[in-house]
Amino acid sequence: MSARTGAAPGIDTLQWSDATDAVDWDELSALYRAAPLGDKPPQALRTVFSNSLHRCLVRDAAGRLVGAGRVLGDGVDCACVCDIAVLPSHQGIGLGREIVARLVERSRGHRKILLYAVPGREGFYRQFGFRPMRTAMAIFADEAGAIERGYLAED
Repeated sequence: MSARTGAAPGIDTLQWSDATDAVDWDELSALYRAAPLGDKPPQALRTVFSNSLHRCLVRDAAGRLVGAGRVLGDGVDCACVCDIAVLPSHQGIGLGREIVARLVERSRGHRKILLYAVPGREGFYRQFGFRPMRTAMAIFADEAGAIERGYLAED
């Protein structure tokens, strides 16, 4: 384990980048489907990653995209960790933990760092200091789908 982050062996051999200039957006879209975090079209991913304050793109030794995540932020008050995805073949080795740790560290200095988790995975984020909010509310484009997947409570 890495003393810095507690990452599993092998994490440090991966290629880490914040740059989007060489991203294959179709490959990133496939990663999100495989993770599985849903169908995120390539052009939409180009937009959201380009508009994000911080990005974390991870490639294996062969250059294959195996993990990703991003942070929306204003640089002072609020940052939001979004879209943490790890290819199934690389899950369970600490890669997701390392992506979140790096994004949280880059977001330090904001008054608050937010995220919303896949239902059932909230406990994973406690190790980074995240705590449940009592006042969080959301508007989803697909409200029925968000309720079905457990993101929204029914009134």
